[in-house]
Amino acid sequence: MTKLSVNINKIATLRNSRGGNMPDVEKAAADCERFGAEGITVHPRPDERHIRYSDVRAIRPIVTTELNIEGNPIPKFMDLVNEVRPAQVTLVPDAEDALTSNAGWDTVRNREFLTEVCKEFKNNGIRTSIFIDPSPAMAEGAAECGCDRVELYTEAYASGYRNGRQAAIAPYLATAETARKCGLGLNAGHDLNLENLEFYIRTIPWTDEVSIGHAIICDALYMGLERTIQAYLTKVKIF
Repeated sequence: MTKLSVNINKIATLRNSRGGNMPDVEKAAADCERFGAEGITVHPRPDERHIRYSDVRAIRPIVTTELNIEGNPIPKFMDLVNEVRPAQVTLVPDAEDALTSNAGWDTVRNREFLTEVCKEFKNNGIRTSIFIDPSPAMAEGAAECGCDRVELYTEAYASGYRNGRQAAIAPYLATAETARKCGLGLNAGHDLNLENLEFYIRTIPWTDEVSIGHAIICDALYMGLERTIQAYLTKVKIF
């Protein structure tokens, strides 16, 4: 069944806006797991405007499920991942000044670079996932890079869901089928929420993992963190 990994970046953003240690990011990671999350995702950026590199080091011994570290594989990021040794690293081509991730890798143009990165992480026993747009060609290219999984960038699905969910999910289904034929595992993330998540999972039930952060924290303002995580679990545990 699909696993739910909770991205705790927004908790760190709130802490950093005021200084100090409120809310406590380490406690939040432990609580998310206690409330049912099957993984914790962090996305440290070079400017450390939310999750800091020190947070990643502090969280590593706390996480008892799976730690997923996302980011652009610049040297500083690669050193961190190789030091911390998470269960999974997700390669995201975000620029240093990007507000949030806004595109997947061109796995054809960047094949040589991505192949080298995947090889290094896999040699250290770290499952590698490449963040891609919903394109079968990008899934095929990712497979040739030697990664273990791809993560589908689901912003276009989420933004098109209300206007026609079948049309919105069609390129994702085609890409997911290609990834499966290539022997790749399948993740998904970006703007998935309580409204659009269940249809996504019903259509692509072989999705291994969804990573959700912003929507969970927004819903938690009204529902509380524990109830929110349980609500998201009901959307992924439908088979």
